[in-house]
Amino acid sequence: MAVIHHTTLKPTKLELLTSWLPHRPWYVGGAGRTPELEKAGGFRLDDPEGEVGIEFMVVTDTSGDRPVSYHVPLTYRAAPIDGATDAEHGLVGTTEHGVLGLRYVYDGTHDPVFVAQLLALLQGHAEPQAQSDTDTPDPTVVPSFSRHAATGVTEPVTATGPSPVTDGPQGTDVLVRPAAESGRAADAPSAPLVLRVARVLRAAEPSSGTAPDERTLGHVTAGWRLPDGEERRGHFVVVAEGS
Repeated sequence: MAVIHHTTLKPTKLELLTSWLPHRPWYVGGAGRTPELEKAGGFRLDDPEGEVGIEFMVVTDTSGDRPVSYHVPLTYRAAPIDGATDAEHGLVGTTEHGVLGLRYVYDGTHDPVFVAQLLALLQGHAEPQAQSDTDTPDPTVVPSFSRHAATGVTEPVTATGPSPVTDGPQGTDVLVRPAAESGRAADAPSAPLVLRVARVLRAAEPSSGTAPDERTLGHVTAGWRLPDGEERRGHFVVVAEGS
């Protein structure tokens, strides 16, 4: 269980993200603009080992003509991930925590602990937690994953090896190669999955009555709020078949 410390961070998360966001390919603020960020929602997951903080954070940029809400999953570590000590490998920056000391802050898509716990969340093996309260589940976060129902496989899907990350204008794709599942022949490995992490959040559209994308296997739906207090809900993550 992660303990939420209500203490200081220097620099703050918003200060770190103000410098980091404009360099992301999915940032829509335009060249030369400095974001004006405020927290807009999110939730947490626990690391079973108790070492890594995991936060699905939403920030809203009000620097433009209209507010834009970004989904920025973050992890917090006492030491850097091996070989991941720069922005190219997911490092957002470092901060001094009032209780825990120096923390390395990562874009969660590059962190293997984040990927493992996101898979656990999708399969119902990890419980979403409130963003700012210790040991408080957040029932508004709704995961869905249909892989087992479609294939008849009942073993949990876990990642094996590094998960390649592709950052583009539409968001971030994390390719997951599932570990071997019982009941499968050694020469018939599970197909890869793509965890498509939404970055610019949009409210979920009402059902249009069209057939769902057969490649879509699941999603994580959660909420955030706009500067005027209006509540929105949408997909934070979509799971699709890889190739």
